[in-house]
Amino acid sequence: MGGGAGGYIPPPAPLHPVPTPDAQPEQIDWTIPSITEEAAQAAFLEFAGNNCCWSKAPAKDGVITKMEAFNTYRYRLETFTESRITEWQTEAFTGQTVDVGLQPAPPPWSIQVQTPALFKDHEENIKVPNTSSVKGCHICQETGKTRCDTCSGSGKKHCHRCDGSGKRFQEDCEDCNGTGREHCTDCSGDGLHNCETCDGRRQVLMFINLKVTWKNNLEDYLAQQSSGMQIENLTSVSGKKLFHDTQYMVYPVFGFPDPNLSQASERMVREHQSKFSQSARIHQQQHAIELIPITKVSYKWKGDTHFFYVFGNESKVSADDYPATCCCVVM
Repeated sequence: MGGGAGGYIPPPAPLHPVPTPDAQPEQIDWTIPSITEEAAQAAFLEFAGNNCCWSKAPAKDGVITKMEAFNTYRYRLETFTESRITEWQTEAFTGQTVDVGLQPAPPPWSIQVQTPALFKDHEENIKVPNTSSVKGCHICQETGKTRCDTCSGSGKKHCHRCDGSGKRFQEDCEDCNGTGREHCTDCSGDGLHNCETCDGRRQVLMFINLKVTWKNNLEDYLAQQSSGMQIENLTSVSGKKLFHDTQYMVYPVFGFPDPNLSQASERMVREHQSKFSQSARIHQQQHAIELIPITKVSYKWKGDTHFFYVFGNESKVSADDYPATCCCVVM
């Protein structure tokens, strides 16, 4: 068959035109989403309540003294690809169709496969037509049986009651009659199992399997932000959507107020299209820009100043210096 059964199969040349700068951010509202003190306090109180050993007092009684909003942009590029690998496989022969040699096996990329939902990982295995033949099982030497691994084929296994000593409380162990070895229940004492490869049938069907993998290759770029919050926290939240475009191949964003984001878009798009067009078939790309709201909230509690962050559309909270992290009383 075209490409054989030796692993990765390079995709055919793409049929689509090169991307053009059709879609770009236009007339975007760059204002920072605001949050009220009441909303910040409520999110803080919920956050404290979700930590069972924390006292709620700082979140409940702390007095907010300052609120600062920060611009943080996230650029996300997604490239949805399909790759194909062929490999020999076997399964127990139970009367399946044997078709090897009836016609030439089709090349891997000519086999029709239904494309799943875009931008979602998926995997499918297809038995390549005209590659199936029957062979004697090489694992069990066509006996239908293999040695039991538990007892190494002896029918007896290590006695767990006496730990193989044969004695319990200075008397012979009743489970193994003092031998230290008991009846192997895994193989019923036969020392043999039905061969898992041929299911005890002594024959297997050999065929070429086509493994088709759809993968959403996602990469994020977060613009530098000066709030002081750990950037890892932002991976679990969403933001205000400023721009979104879906194409066979997208064109880098240009003209964005933050030049670092435009540069990141140009680099990422170039790298994705170069890398994935060589190793897989690109089905679709999409990219987006989000403004992730971050509010740094300073508050006073018991005379000391502390702060917490409220971020994302979900109003998640981060408070690394929470002043009452243990309300447990040791008696």
